[in-house]
Amino acid sequence: MAFIDCHFYSETLGVSASMYVILPQLSQSQIGLKSKVHGDKHPTLYLLHGLSDDHTIWMRRTSIERYASELGLAVVMPAVNRSFYTDMQSGYKYWSFISEELPRLAQSFFPLSSDREFNYAAGLSMGGYGALKLVLSHPERFAAGASLSGVVDIARLADDPERKADMSLIFGDTSKLEGSESDLFHLAKQLSDAKTTAPRIYQCCGTEDFLYKDNVRFRDYCRTLDLDYTYEEEQGEHEWGYWDQKIQSVLRWLPLPSQ
Repeated sequence: MAFIDCHFYSETLGVSASMYVILPQLSQSQIGLKSKVHGDKHPTLYLLHGLSDDHTIWMRRTSIERYASELGLAVVMPAVNRSFYTDMQSGYKYWSFISEELPRLAQSFFPLSSDREFNYAAGLSMGGYGALKLVLSHPERFAAGASLSGVVDIARLADDPERKADMSLIFGDTSKLEGSESDLFHLAKQLSDAKTTAPRIYQCCGTEDFLYKDNVRFRDYCRTLDLDYTYEEEQGEHEWGYWDQKIQSVLRWLPLPSQ
């Protein structure tokens, strides 16, 4: 794999932005690393970080480079600060950045496929929210999305007194979140009702996670909808040992090219 620490200017944010990118590299002699390449344009996973992290975290806490290498999968890991992947009420337009500008720039910088069937998103916690928001909002551009211990009920989380001030800076009037374009329940229902080609959805959460009840509620709701939906749970907390294990499950689940 090639590992790129990429810094670039974002017109959407008006500041320099950062992302880590790993790209498939076919090698016959590299010790301890299996490799695979799918043609000239790589299938791509946009892998999103959580609230307290940045674009470096997946490389620092997991073996994502090793896991992706044997699959021939490119991985793009952008930094979005504490934005909840949203055009913030008081802050930067991170939703416009992550959903529009970033994929366009990444595909112009690197040999990444623009085909829907070879584009995916995944993330943990806040990043799980961002990944599902991305694929549910843009089913025409993504074939699959995965949430690991995700914030799936943003309206409930925003009502937490300890988080309300922070969430108000991001979303504005949090009483209007339910049923909005920031509400995953609303986006899932809207996509199901549209009867269009929908992305595959994967959701997992540890049973000891503080977000477990929210994830069960979202799971039960998704099971009532016309979606290609997979849910997994097992013992686990909101921590990296669990996420390192489950990102491997996500990669096995992705609809990657067969050759």
